[in-house]
Amino acid sequence: VGGACEAYAQHGYDMMFTRVADRDETRVYRDYHSRGAVDAVILQGPPVDDPRIPLLNEIGLPFVVHGRSSNATEPYDWVDVNNKRAFRHAAQFLLDLGHRRIALINGLEHMDFALRRRHGYEAAMAKNNLAAHPELMVSEEMTEINGHHAARTMLGLPRPPTAFVVSSMISAMGVRRAIEERGLQMGRDVSVIAHDDDLSYFKNSDGVDVPIFTATRSSVRRAGRLAAEMLLAQISAPLAPPETLLLEAELTLGRSTGPAPPGD
Repeated sequence: VGGACEAYAQHGYDMMFTRVADRDETRVYRDYHSRGAVDAVILQGPPVDDPRIPLLNEIGLPFVVHGRSSNATEPYDWVDVNNKRAFRHAAQFLLDLGHRRIALINGLEHMDFALRRRHGYEAAMAKNNLAAHPELMVSEEMTEINGHHAARTMLGLPRPPTAFVVSSMISAMGVRRAIEERGLQMGRDVSVIAHDDDLSYFKNSDGVDVPIFTATRSSVRRAGRLAAEMLLAQISAPLAPPETLLLEAELTLGRSTGPAPPGD
């Protein structure tokens, strides 16, 4: 939202931020268009099957999707991070450190970004001839409590994971809490890689040079700005072909990863 606001303000546009209930989407978007209430729309959080994309194409209301919808069959403008590649690289980094029991604590997998992240994790495991064990994969809302509960359960298994790939910094804080509750040290006994949206109010740092978490980093603020610029371009040239922009995440090294413990 912050990144999008910057772009809109530079071009004299205001932004209306709203949440539309699923049952009201058709009515609300048609009403917006008929009244001229908005010039265009940015869609957030696309699921794997997103009914808003064909709806807005049918209505003719300009839109850009922050993310992608895997099952959408018609063209549309989008800005997304390469979630599959990011999580494949994260899992491969842990595999290169000698870890073999690697857990995935993911977001809700009806959301497109989360499904792509699982596919990246599974691709890295398969490339190394390792199974992606169901007991080491969790799909939940990305909260500290859910991260803590999932990690605590997995660390209590007869063969616990020695490393975690986690879909958000908030969930990773819960994973760290579960590790420390067992008297273990993150980065020495158990490794963790998180996804970092590079939020200004939730930095992956405690004031030192080395980040707390090794992380796949992609600025969500930058993505918002780019999506807004793409939307403004679409308003100016409504007949132009759809634009797409795939951003790559950067793997940043922190204090949360290290070699696999002996005997893993």
